[in-house]
Amino acid sequence: MKTSVEKLSDTRAKLTVNVPFEELGPEIDQAYATIAQQVTIPGFRKGKAPRQLIDARFGRGPILEQIVNDMLPTRYEAACQENDLKVIGQPQIDITKIEDNEFVEFTAEVDVRPEIEVPDFSKIKVEVPAIKVDEEAIDEELDKLRERFGELKDTARKMKTGDFAIIDLDATVDGEKVDEASTEGLSYQIGSDDLIKGLDTALRGMKTGEDNEFTAEMQHGEHKGKEATIKVHVQQSKERKLPELDDDFAQLASEFDTVEELRESTKSQLEESKKAQQAADIRDEVLKAALEQSKFALPESIVEEQAHNQLHQLLGQMAHDENALAQLLEAQGTTREEFDKQTHEQAEESVRTQLFLDAVAEQENPDVSQQELTDHILFTAQSYGMDPNQFVAQLQQSGQIANLFADVRRGKALAAAISRTTVTDDEGNSVDPDQYFGEEEEEATEATEAAEATEAADK
Repeated sequence: MKTSVEKLSDTRAKLTVNVPFEELGPEIDQAYATIAQQVTIPGFRKGKAPRQLIDARFGRGPILEQIVNDMLPTRYEAACQENDLKVIGQPQIDITKIEDNEFVEFTAEVDVRPEIEVPDFSKIKVEVPAIKVDEEAIDEELDKLRERFGELKDTARKMKTGDFAIIDLDATVDGEKVDEASTEGLSYQIGSDDLIKGLDTALRGMKTGEDNEFTAEMQHGEHKGKEATIKVHVQQSKERKLPELDDDFAQLASEFDTVEELRESTKSQLEESKKAQQAADIRDEVLKAALEQSKFALPESIVEEQAHNQLHQLLGQMAHDENALAQLLEAQGTTREEFDKQTHEQAEESVRTQLFLDAVAEQENPDVSQQELTDHILFTAQSYGMDPNQFVAQLQQSGQIANLFADVRRGKALAAAISRTTVTDDEGNSVDPDQYFGEEEEEATEATEAAEATEAADK
């Protein structure tokens, strides 16, 4: 087999492969066996017709077609390996010449990973927020817990931020009622949502049974951009009564007997959460700094495919209703053009990051154990809320196990690189990245997955 490579661009190559017939013995045998099983020739059992009779009856065309189909995948893969092509997409293959009993020639145009210079991570310095778990933070977390056990009670006082109200809204533009901004019996918490600009201000200081009026610019619908007069009536006003933070509450809301134990547990949970966030911050800042030092071209077809997949996924959540997407974008105050541009930029960032991490993984060359792959599969299944067995079955069916293996390899490689960086917090203290991304495999995996979980929660 003879091969040659033509570099079309930094991210695309054309591979020419010439395969002589003397190397196609197995494919030729398989082709005749396949055709023989598919045809019926009088005097011969199915699959037993001689080659000469098959050629005479059906010609060489079907045989050559079968030979080419059988040999393409293996010869293409072998040619890529022989020329050390780092392929990152599906090839565009053309059969350029077939000389019967002599050779088959084909070309394959394919996207390839560009040359990527990985920076020296030991020279990278980053700064991240310090871990702070003070009494105020603990009190805030305990207040959230108390709110879960709070009760809403009617109040006759003037309302303030945090109070709840049952309200009626009547909106008009130039004397004409605006149905989409008018409603009755709406439950609303002051300060919880920017439902209509000016509503919170209007409600503060009101009491049950009172009316108020304010103006606001319409953000959506046929009256978008016009000033509306909005009348608000308070049917009911309620305040949330929180339970006392004492031992009785600790026993009600947790497994602890005393509020001191609950407080100490809350502190520990906050510290672990802050550590996970700091690990994510370190990873993000190091990756950002490394990418800034490594400039390389992106394969546009891969970027376009990624952007298309993002759009397809979003539309899938809307039953592929383009009108629903248009309404969503309008509600968010953006246009389809702006959305497409943002999606394309996100796809570029995703492709750039993955290509760079592949280069880091190639340089670091970490080993990935079966247990690490299994742990990552279980973690991913959990993040999707899927049964692990069903998730594995889907991965096997779609051939995605290799992708998860690559994810683990990228994560371990990045962890090893991060451990060589210099990290300080915004208070000037040195932070040892080894505590999150050290050489211990279990610790590195836990740090990576904690960072991934924090990132997913942020999104």
